[in-house]
Amino acid sequence: MFSKYFVLTISFILLMGVTPVINSSGKNSFNENQVYKLNPSFEKVLQTNNISYELNDKTSMRILSEYGAMFTSQSGTIVPPYVIFPDEASVSKWQATVKSEQKKMSGILVVLQAPAMKALIAAQTEAHQHKLSITPNGTTASTRSYADTAKLWQSRVEPGLNFHLGQKHITPKEAEAIRKLSPSQQIPEILKLEAKGYFFSKSLDKSILYSVAAVGTSQHISMLALDVAEHSNTNVRSLLARYGWFQTVVSDEPHFTYLGVTEDKLPSLGLKKVTSGSRIYWLPDIEAINK
Repeated sequence: MFSKYFVLTISFILLMGVTPVINSSGKNSFNENQVYKLNPSFEKVLQTNNISYELNDKTSMRILSEYGAMFTSQSGTIVPPYVIFPDEASVSKWQATVKSEQKKMSGILVVLQAPAMKALIAAQTEAHQHKLSITPNGTTASTRSYADTAKLWQSRVEPGLNFHLGQKHITPKEAEAIRKLSPSQQIPEILKLEAKGYFFSKSLDKSILYSVAAVGTSQHISMLALDVAEHSNTNVRSLLARYGWFQTVVSDEPHFTYLGVTEDKLPSLGLKKVTSGSRIYWLPDIEAINK
């Protein structure tokens, strides 16, 4: 049963003419009483890549559920060693060890891991044959730094705090306590507030994780992600999929991640198909079970 605070918040959002979205499954997205069960194939992928995780860490498991598809990337790619990078130094150090390539596309510098770049160029070549285009969606369409993710995170956290403070959903003391935390420390606190119905997306009607990646978790850090300008074209999406590029973050429509296999191989890596609107997304098959 929803709390009275959740009901009041949803009522307010409805009065503003916005349809609330809890998450892709329609359930409470951050529940301290949940336990997580990983698909054995996905668990094997994590173990093979030496990705450490704790089933009892609710924040990490939520992040893994939303953004973890990148850890299944194949075809010579290297996946990040962290579910959540702790700081700028750890991101810079890891990115420096990965072979990457860069190329200007439509005047925008695109930086990707070498296998991902090779597949993208091949997809662009075929697209051109069909009079289609595959171009980056903005100057930050490909690789990002830790600082980039922190900036995006704060662009949602600060307005959200101001809004919920104004609506008396939180006290000034609570807001100030969150502001004093490091960005990574803010993640569980923001998710706990969202579990009460106090959302932090730009539109304030869904989780912040469906608006921006939590700091240090963006798939763009892996150099395996690209935001595509022509994402609304179904032929472009199908073509990208043939070259191993798939949509892996629900509601982030321009976002594609290089997984390096054909679609029929994705379930064997522990990924599940999630349909949202007219889009197909591939997410880790992780089940959240209420105790």
